[in-house]
Amino acid sequence: MGQNYKIVLQYEGTRYNGWQRQGRTENTIQGKIEAVLERMAGAPVEIHGSGRTDAGVHAMGQVANFYLPEGQTPELVKEYLNRYLPEDIRVLQAELALDRFHSRLNAVEKIYHYQIETGKKRDVFQRRIQYGLGKPLDIEAMREAAALLCGTHDYKSFCGNQKMKKSTVRTVKNIEIWQEKSLVTLMFVGNGFLQHMVRIMAGTLIEVGLGERLSRQMPYILASLDRQEAGFTAPAEGLCLMEVRY
Repeated sequence: MGQNYKIVLQYEGTRYNGWQRQGRTENTIQGKIEAVLERMAGAPVEIHGSGRTDAGVHAMGQVANFYLPEGQTPELVKEYLNRYLPEDIRVLQAELALDRFHSRLNAVEKIYHYQIETGKKRDVFQRRIQYGLGKPLDIEAMREAAALLCGTHDYKSFCGNQKMKKSTVRTVKNIEIWQEKSLVTLMFVGNGFLQHMVRIMAGTLIEVGLGERLSRQMPYILASLDRQEAGFTAPAEGLCLMEVRY
């Protein structure tokens, strides 16, 4: 079985088909890391991420774990990965973990940021990690709506997978919204998120900010358990997984 390693990594997801390895493409974050680890270990290595970020979504603090034959120091593992991974994937930390540690199953809280540029044009150097809305937003109305979306609820209306058999109940601890010049940031803190959930919540809050729906509609949207009642799915490029807590 070998030794369990835990890594914290960042990536710009623009050119990738998401985190999860897929049979039809090698262009995934998981696939790129496993290919490097296989070269290091001389045998296939399976890596477990804390969550499956979508195509085009970024991470500042994704967490993953994997087993390697004993004898590799965490520093050597980190150094090897960073040497051979593409420039848009970087390992920030590597450490030995307990055998029973699992990056997804043991996670208790995740923090996402969604960034929206309300100015006419995005910053040249930040454009790949922001959604270029190009219109002003009513931040106070968005905050009122956000408060109504927090708590422990069935978030089926905010789930991209309508055929999901498992429970769609989650706890959203906090949604904070702030603006610096023309850049608006939405921060979502919760115990876990459904497929596209953060992006659908962001899209719904953007519609509130544009005056296209009312903040007081949020309880109705939650109670409907109907994806059609919620807002659009905000584009992937604005979303970033900031931190995973254990």
